Amino acid sequence: MELMKGLAAFVGISLLLPFSGLGEPADKGLELISVRKIWDRANHNAFTDLTRYQGKWFCVFREGNGHVSPKGKIRVLRSSHGTNWESVALLAYPKGDLRDPKITVTPEGELMLTSVCRFPKDAPQRHQTLAWGSSNGEQWGEATPIGEPDFWLWRVTWHRGKAYTFGYHTVDPRLIRLYRSKDGKAFETWVARAFTEQYPSEAALLFREDQGLCLLRRDGTAQLGEAKPPYRDWHWSDLGLRIGGPDLLELPDGRIIAGARLYRGGVKTALLWLNPDTKRLEKALELPSGGDTSYPGLMWHDGRIWMSYYSSHEGKTSIYLARIALSKP
Repeated sequence: MELMKGLAAFVGISLLLPFSGLGEPADKGLELISVRKIWDRANHNAFTDLTRYQGKWFCVFREGNGHVSPKGKIRVLRSSHGTNWESVALLAYPKGDLRDPKITVTPEGELMLTSVCRFPKDAPQRHQTLAWGSSNGEQWGEATPIGEPDFWLWRVTWHRGKAYTFGYHTVDPRLIRLYRSKDGKAFETWVARAFTEQYPSEAALLFREDQGLCLLRRDGTAQLGEAKPPYRDWHWSDLGLRIGGPDLLELPDGRIIAGARLYRGGVKTALLWLNPDTKRLEKALELPSGGDTSYPGLMWHDGRIWMSYYSSHEGKTSIYLARIALSKP
């Protein structure tokens, strides 16, 4: 294990950032407490996710030579308090390039990491989603293929003991498919053609008491999907805004935060309020970011939003951790 030394450059930001471009927010907004750079050792460090497990933080991301490059690997970092980070694992797959890792905790109390392997051009298929399991974040089992060939299962979300994930087709990029699994290993097709317009791709899921929500990226403007249990019939609304790399988080008071890349007015990573009733995304906070940036991981802990993301605004594409408070009424 490599102890992180000298890479946590504390930015020391504590201010209420202004709102712009997407209309006024629905409430007083968010306050950025701090941002730390937690990793920049590879040539390109990107595509993050974040979770808590056994009282510690785990952040995963891809290391490679560029945004698109062969032989990408998945780095796993661990931290007790989110200040000092250590590398506890580096996952590789000899058959290709690993991309877009996501990490979650299963109902059985184990870590589950997923990533997509991009195969070389002469391979019989283009992509395969893979999953690994671990009881400590240091030792990981063998990579297990999940889903179907050439379907990119982007983020696994657990709900009432079942794993759900939307996967988008990488050969015929005009549809997404909803999968469900009882164990996180065998995924069945739950909705074969959930959405088919304007090249849908990355999808963040959020389950509430009697409602499933999906924030969907596509080549045009983002879509909000809604479904009642058993989540087979999805209804979609256009949000009128282009986004990338989405994640969703429900706050204790029931409000919903989305993290994503914004394109309007310059590329930034931002937090937005998502209102399912009005079908609107409203910008709440821009993170220090720019250039090659986005793919946040969101967690609520100790009365704060914790957010991992990557950005190249300081020159080199690096991994950052932000802590955000809710502004007082």
